[in-house]
Amino acid sequence: MQEEISKELFQIIGPEDNEAEKIARPRVSYLRDAWRRFRQNKVATLALIILGILAFMVIFGPAISGYSFEEMDTTNRNAPPSREHWFGTDKLGRDLFARVWQGGRVSMIIGLVGAFVSSFVGCIYGGISGYFGGRVDDIMMRIVEVLISVPYLIVVILLSVVLKSKSLGTLLLAMTITGWCGIARIVRGQVLQVKSQEYVLAAQALGVKPWKIILRHVIPNVLSVVIVAITFDIPGYIFGEAFLSFLGLGIQPPNTSWGALAATAQSMYAFYPYQLFIPALMIALTMLCFTLLGDGLRDALDPRQRK
Repeated sequence: MQEEISKELFQIIGPEDNEAEKIARPRVSYLRDAWRRFRQNKVATLALIILGILAFMVIFGPAISGYSFEEMDTTNRNAPPSREHWFGTDKLGRDLFARVWQGGRVSMIIGLVGAFVSSFVGCIYGGISGYFGGRVDDIMMRIVEVLISVPYLIVVILLSVVLKSKSLGTLLLAMTITGWCGIARIVRGQVLQVKSQEYVLAAQALGVKPWKIILRHVIPNVLSVVIVAITFDIPGYIFGEAFLSFLGLGIQPPNTSWGALAATAQSMYAFYPYQLFIPALMIALTMLCFTLLGDGLRDALDPRQRK
């Protein structure tokens, strides 16, 4: 006689019928998922925190010291760091703490404004070149190749002579005249890939004007690449300003920048090394943090790494 097997000995493995359409994980937007992946990069997160501290000090640092960056005390020249002067004083008796953060304002303005202006011009130029292609692309890219071959040092010298000025505006103009060419080439390459997508072809079939397609459909889809390029360009502009100020072609007294402070302290390095070490440290730290931030953004904004 065959023994009857109880149904209680069997267990259903797998989802129940009422759970077949249950969402395994909540929907996450692209930006939120990018922020999650960015936070997982500890080095990039630390770089962002340091940049936040530097930005705070650049904004409020000169006021914290209690001294004006132009104020001179001839009786207290080349003083070492102390309670009264946290970073010491320079050869004219000016407080270095106030001057370092005042110089940081100039360096940050040049880095941020220069990178954003170059990115804006490069996006428009590269978008037009890549979208229309053909002869338009050939002519526009030949112009870029000519401009990118001109050293910006020559441009700075020529503009300083022609405009008879070495102000912040002249320096920004000189550095951005050819600074947009690199981003223009990057955007052009991305647009050549994007313009063959279905949504662009659909917009063309509906009769949308080319400039609207470029601004509304093409450029927004290459913004992730542009954002990363901006974070890599900012250190370049900061170093370029420091280099020009070190040569005496940048910011002129009584205004200052990190490069100008380093140039002034260079001749007295053997006796007062801290006067050169502090602005040089700020330049190196800012450039390193922006580079690490750009590396983190590149990984976070890459949709191929989304899980």
